[in-house]
Amino acid sequence: MRFDVISLFPAMFDALTAQGITSRALQRGLWSLRCWNPRDFARDAYRTIDDRPYGGGPGMVMMGDPLAAALGAIEADRGDRTRGPVLHLSPRGRPLTHARVTELAALPAVTLLASRYEAVDQRFIDLHVDEEIAVGDFVVSGGELPAMMLMDAVVRLLPGALNDARSAQEDSFATGLLDCPHYTRPELFEGRPVPEVLLSGHHARIARWRREQALAVTRARRPELLASLRLAGGLDAVDERFLAALEADAEIRDLR
Repeated sequence: MRFDVISLFPAMFDALTAQGITSRALQRGLWSLRCWNPRDFARDAYRTIDDRPYGGGPGMVMMGDPLAAALGAIEADRGDRTRGPVLHLSPRGRPLTHARVTELAALPAVTLLASRYEAVDQRFIDLHVDEEIAVGDFVVSGGELPAMMLMDAVVRLLPGALNDARSAQEDSFATGLLDCPHYTRPELFEGRPVPEVLLSGHHARIARWRREQALAVTRARRPELLASLRLAGGLDAVDERFLAALEADAEIRDLR
């Protein structure tokens, strides 16, 4: 998979290429990255890429011309290969979800606009951006960190990126639920033991316990995920009985 990133700070992406899972996946040839600085495509001697907003207001706006020229260079560099979607990392975008990450991981190429300043000229967005994506309901100084979060999420789903493919299959959101708690040695930590079922060696009981823990955590922290999973038919009768028991226990506690 190929990533092309339009960014004023391409060195920031060394964090992905030089460290951890994404670095190993890069060395295995599972993905590639090329960064494009819009200043290299500015038309004046000052390499200007932003200007004051029409109508007044705070901050500066990234100009469309350098961005469009960078995008044209990307398409020329790829030749006849598909350019893939152009994604703008923006707090105005739709929230990034596991489902969307899975879709992106199946593509041969993606172009990411990691913008800066107050905004990007809306005409560039209207003409050239396929989708705006947000990584949360907050604002950061630029699109580089959100772009890296998206890339990391995508790369770890590429076949061969993880040493054990089951890791991605059992992550939070992969099944529509948050992940269950996990434990390791020692068996007793600060007076707290490992749950007995995890020491039993009974794989079916362990699998059921993990499922119930995931249901309980999701119910407590992200009930909207549980509602969506129920609507999609992702809960069986055993799940529903467990959740009903949780509801009954909660009602009893509230009465005390």
